[in-house]
Amino acid sequence: MVARTSLWWDRREAASHPHHRAPGAVPHPGDEPADVVVVGAGLTGLTTALLLTRAGCRVLVLEARTVGAGTTGRSTAKISLLQGDRLAALARRHDDLVARAYAEGSAEGMDWLLRYLDDHRVPYQRREAITFATTAAGRDRVEAELEAARRAGVPVGWRRRTDLPLPVTGAIGLADQAQVDPLDVLAALAADVVGRGGRVAEGVRVLGMHHGAELGGHSRRTVLRTTAGDVTADAVVLATGTPVLDRGGAFARLHPLRSYACAFRVPEPPPASMALSVDADTRCLRSAPALAGEGLVRGPVVPGEPPSPVAPAVPELLLVGGAGHPVGRRPRTGESVRALVEWTHAHVPGAELTHVWSAQDYATTDGLPLVGRLLPLDPRLSVATGYAKWGMTTAVAAALALAAEILDDRAPRWAASWRPWGRHELTGLGDAARLNASVARSLAVGWTTPRPAAGTRADPPEGQGGVERAGVRPEAVCTVGGVTRRVSGVCTHLGGVVTWNEVERSWDCPLHGSRFAPDGTPLEGPATRPLAPLD
Repeated sequence: MVARTSLWWDRREAASHPHHRAPGAVPHPGDEPADVVVVGAGLTGLTTALLLTRAGCRVLVLEARTVGAGTTGRSTAKISLLQGDRLAALARRHDDLVARAYAEGSAEGMDWLLRYLDDHRVPYQRREAITFATTAAGRDRVEAELEAARRAGVPVGWRRRTDLPLPVTGAIGLADQAQVDPLDVLAALAADVVGRGGRVAEGVRVLGMHHGAELGGHSRRTVLRTTAGDVTADAVVLATGTPVLDRGGAFARLHPLRSYACAFRVPEPPPASMALSVDADTRCLRSAPALAGEGLVRGPVVPGEPPSPVAPAVPELLLVGGAGHPVGRRPRTGESVRALVEWTHAHVPGAELTHVWSAQDYATTDGLPLVGRLLPLDPRLSVATGYAKWGMTTAVAAALALAAEILDDRAPRWAASWRPWGRHELTGLGDAARLNASVARSLAVGWTTPRPAAGTRADPPEGQGGVERAGVRPEAVCTVGGVTRRVSGVCTHLGGVVTWNEVERSWDCPLHGSRFAPDGTPLEGPATRPLAPLD
């Protein structure tokens, strides 16, 4: 049976996290004062929280679902400075100093994370990262990345041979990178935050924000309105992928992207490298330790540490990712999965599909991460997003920059080019205009597309859904788990008409990437209110 969840989540339940407490055991978030509230318990949020608790701050982490429920827990979790052709893409839009600053920030994030994994005995595997192409046009992009990486100080080299199961037209590599189970990382971070006096409150969604009254000449504290009541703090960090508070218009500078991943049992050991193609149809490959009996089979872990036993009869799994698209704009998301499965079967005969999942990430209009004050003159609200699928390094670097700014420490020199309101934003104005024009088109199409009248068709079969119309009102109807539900088809963020995602069995908005469960509960993106039930 194929699991419809990430490989990492299939190996554990939420309660297996060391920080987890039984329902009702976590105090009300507003019962104790907080200096800083971090919204979002992925890699950005928990690393930021840890850095601040180490500095003596009273930190509260609010997570709408569970630790790792978002992008980090669905990542392919490659920790690498070679990121496809990302440096070449930055070099086309910015000067060499900006591209070098991005590489320096990624390197600092990677170094911090690997030191942390070493210190806390979190297993990971050292691997070579590969950027490859299978077409002539792709080879040109590989060569451009080689040149851009060398100018940015990243020691990549040309590879005449690879361990990939397909012919390539060109490849570059970077040794001594790493791969990890991302939930292992988050479990260690969450436990560390709690052990140092921080608090992690799961199941608490932020709904809004205002500033409280000024007291005794002191600056006004920020008040967050949440599903568990009001919470106050001196500073707030939004580590939610896209800001859930509509201030500064950051959502209008972000491309919400959905990509897919599949895990396979394979008859022969999968490639040892972590590889990413730069062809039009991008493909990502890495191995993952398989399950054997009741123990996790691990490959080589931290240098200097003995590896855990590996049962030779149980091969590692192969992870294949790609087939991405803007959120909510692919009518049949199952076609993305089929493309990955067919590609894998063509190159790895006998591969057996075990897991299917997808993840959401955001790219900015200027290509750089968005890290710092959400409003340029307000130090109380900070944001970190725009990692373009490379959060295992960039999220940690973002946390280092955010913590330095909040603590009034000296910020890393590379952080200036990541700030939301820098001069580099001018390079993204054209893309921002095109992005928002496409959003406007999607809004118009959603409302003007002819749809069947509500209730005139049979209920959708299991796992399917669609949008109908009751007068002018779009209604979203789906059947999941044998239950047919009807909810409003209008996204509660800015009024886009949602589409059905058959892979994740969710309602996705094509405007800014908000996603909702079949019953209308918000999952991710800027929306904080559910789709109204119509049953």
